[in-house]
Amino acid sequence: MTSTPSHPTTSTERIQALDFLRGFALLGILIMNIQSFAMPSAYLNPSNYGDLTGANKLVWILSHLFADQKFMTIFSLLFGAGIILMTERAEARTGKSAGLHYKRTFWLLMIGLIHAHIIWNGDILFSYAMCGFFVYLFRKKNPKTLLILGLLMISVHSIFYSLMGSSMAYWPAEAVEQAKVSWEKSPAQIQEEISLITGTLGEQIGHNSTTALFMETLVFFMIFLWRAGGLMLVGMALYKWGVFTAKRSAGFYKKGLLIGWLIGFPLAAYGVYRNFAADWSFEFSMYLGSQYNYWASLGIAFGYICGIMLLAQSQAFPWLRDRLAAIGQMALTNYLAQSLICVFLFWGVGFGLYGELERTAQVLVVLAVWGVQIAWSRPWLDRFLFGPVEWLWRTLTYGKRQPLRR
Repeated sequence: MTSTPSHPTTSTERIQALDFLRGFALLGILIMNIQSFAMPSAYLNPSNYGDLTGANKLVWILSHLFADQKFMTIFSLLFGAGIILMTERAEARTGKSAGLHYKRTFWLLMIGLIHAHIIWNGDILFSYAMCGFFVYLFRKKNPKTLLILGLLMISVHSIFYSLMGSSMAYWPAEAVEQAKVSWEKSPAQIQEEISLITGTLGEQIGHNSTTALFMETLVFFMIFLWRAGGLMLVGMALYKWGVFTAKRSAGFYKKGLLIGWLIGFPLAAYGVYRNFAADWSFEFSMYLGSQYNYWASLGIAFGYICGIMLLAQSQAFPWLRDRLAAIGQMALTNYLAQSLICVFLFWGVGFGLYGELERTAQVLVVLAVWGVQIAWSRPWLDRFLFGPVEWLWRTLTYGKRQPLRR
């Protein structure tokens, strides 16, 4: 086989259905991330901060049902699919892909570390890169094997949390109280967090780095390694089956949407009921109470994927599909841009609105950021080949300056 140099994917080589889905997920993930940008300690335990009645409660419930873990699930699946897509193309050109994959993943890790420690500690790129280092080794497995291995990995976290929750009655009382500290924040802890995030740049970076290190160690090994890594393997299987490229029949996608949502939404809704009934107590909601949405999100996310693939097949709403595809084509840039915009709005380096906006007002911020990204992504790509961060990532990966202007 003739070996040709590796090069970045060109616009003509892109699969629009994948970009369309990626853009949809990129916008959707802000629905949940806004809570970390705008409110102290309210992402996992909504009772920690802010009004949770009336319209604010409705906003939280709808966000939880339709967004929480759903778009992160899609991104993880897409990351696994992207590994297959990239390595297949690289191997078709040169007969090998390991060097390209590991260089690409290393630079994503570096971008994630900068994002997490300096800009926003809720970064997910670190976890994707770390999982990407090892899931690559499974890329040649058949889809059924990938699906089984992926689901087994996803189950590890669930087994661990179920054991923790069911055994709590036998914990020493002091162990329960010590563990509660990370779940039920005191007014003093809340105020300290607000002071750090709205304080000086040094205080913000210090808080970011401390929290990011916790996320990159304990949280990664307890949650993200198993969930993100497992989902990447499942994403590889779905890509090999043609699910992400709109190649399956319309009937397949309609059935997938119906089954995914009929399973996912009732399970997630029951979890909401159980957690509110338990008053968001640590004893229930931290471990056992989290498992309803943990599994429900898989079905709901698959329903979203099937719905997007149906739209891709139908050619309906061409303007919307084109705009979402542009957002997806420069998803890394737009993901980091969401962080920069929201940090400037809420943290001390900008307007310092952290802890000031209720959940209903946060919806307006999400819509405004969506508007900006819908408006700017297509005009940018009309003039440039890549988003600015995608261009930097490619330049670092290939070790030479890549063309940018069309």
